[in-house]
Amino acid sequence: MGCRPLVTADAIVLPAVRGRLTQGAPLAPLVWFKSGGTAQWLFEPRDADDLADFLRDLDPAVPVMALGLGSNMIVRDGGVPGVVVRLGKAFAQVERLDDTSLRCGGGASGILVSSTARDAGIGGVEFLRSIPGTVGGFVRMNGGAYGREVKDVLVDCDVVLRSGERRTLAVADLGYTYRHSALPTGAVVIAATFRGHAAEPAAIGAEMDRIAAEREASQPLRSKTGGSTFKNPAGHKAWALIDAAGCRGLTRGDAQVSEKHCNFLLNLGSATSAEIEALGEEVRDKVKAQSGVTLEWEIQRVGVAK
Repeated sequence: MGCRPLVTADAIVLPAVRGRLTQGAPLAPLVWFKSGGTAQWLFEPRDADDLADFLRDLDPAVPVMALGLGSNMIVRDGGVPGVVVRLGKAFAQVERLDDTSLRCGGGASGILVSSTARDAGIGGVEFLRSIPGTVGGFVRMNGGAYGREVKDVLVDCDVVLRSGERRTLAVADLGYTYRHSALPTGAVVIAATFRGHAAEPAAIGAEMDRIAAEREASQPLRSKTGGSTFKNPAGHKAWALIDAAGCRGLTRGDAQVSEKHCNFLLNLGSATSAEIEALGEEVRDKVKAQSGVTLEWEIQRVGVAK
């Protein structure tokens, strides 16, 4: 887009950028559920400097949200106010630093990270193969699967704060707990360093294949879904609680609790985000009534209801 500041219909002045700014950008095509409203503005920065300059000069009252692959997110039907930042190819590079470490862009996928690690003979990050999303999302959510979490392999990450300040945060700075970090609101993860251990590429590849086959067998990967819906409560598996509460296959409109893995919600065709979220709340109510356990959402729910 050009170099002149932009003015929205709401009189929000947006700074000049070198990347791309789109007003009223549909978000449904960018998230796995294929539902939801628009971004007031979608910003795809050209590089880290473009992002930092933009956030520095943007009115501090304008909210900012980072979007990765949209694999673990419900975008509400009324859309997302402010600016949604989506990191493109410039942020999707992965490079080997040494015999055990990788430097990964915030927009790099888990498959790219784990495949690069395999080719470099770096073990310990195979589990990222199983998490649909990008490095930025993994770092923010302390993504995990198959007994490992990001906190187990993260050395540090580079972020651009909402103020535009660039900062490197060590893993100890992130206050990690289960599927949660203390990353500041509005901060965008632009890179991370992961450390594994030396291993044979063939053994790493075999473990990645095992994980992929197990996911294929147990999860509805070929459906419009949002990944794991609820966190596993202490001492429980969310799916087992949901199943015991009789929710397997439960529907609301075109939204359904997966029959294959009932901690997954599905969009069977034309479900609205409101239907998907309401179905999730119904599941929470039924589980609470049946077991006394309150399930916590793992999926991010963003934006405003319509």
